[in-house]
Amino acid sequence: MAVLMAVDPMPMRAERRRFQRVKVTLYGRYMLQDRSEHQCRVTDMSPGDAAFQAERAGSPGERVVAYLDHIGRIEGQISRVLDGGFAMTINASERKRDKLAAQLTWIVNRHELDLPQERRHERIIPRNPISTIHLPAGGHYPCRIVDLSVSGAALETEVKPPVGSQIFLASLRCEVVRHFDDGIAIEFTVPQEQSLLLSEFLD
Repeated sequence: MAVLMAVDPMPMRAERRRFQRVKVTLYGRYMLQDRSEHQCRVTDMSPGDAAFQAERAGSPGERVVAYLDHIGRIEGQISRVLDGGFAMTINASERKRDKLAAQLTWIVNRHELDLPQERRHERIIPRNPISTIHLPAGGHYPCRIVDLSVSGAALETEVKPPVGSQIFLASLRCEVVRHFDDGIAIEFTVPQEQSLLLSEFLD
């Protein structure tokens, strides 16, 4: 079984060599420092860095926030500009890096991204988009699901819990990762099986 782990104890200046990098195909979106959002595809990744194929590269040192299928939210800085994209270092706690390592190991071992039917989990628009947000303190609020994927969803809602808050969308535990004008973006605590999303929101 493939296992990702730190392989070099050198400090941050050697960040790119600290972790084993793996070839992946992960689709998602990223936001640059000017708040513009773009589509992307990650071609290789470790818990410490990632290489993106992207429509706009940004500049070295620029802050990037990305939302990737199967992975969720990552953030960091552009380390270098590539032909047709960029590489970024990932800012994360040791706990978050451990989680990333586990997610990448799961992806590699399942060979999930090599299956034609699972090459990309497109964002789904539910037939019945009306659902409910449940807050830990006990509040229940209606929401409208704009779209969702195996890693998260965009919700139109009047209530906007702080970024980082733990909430539930129906029965699924989530974290609030971003606010926008009419609502919030959430990341599922654990990437969901598409079959579960189908039964939960599309039946």
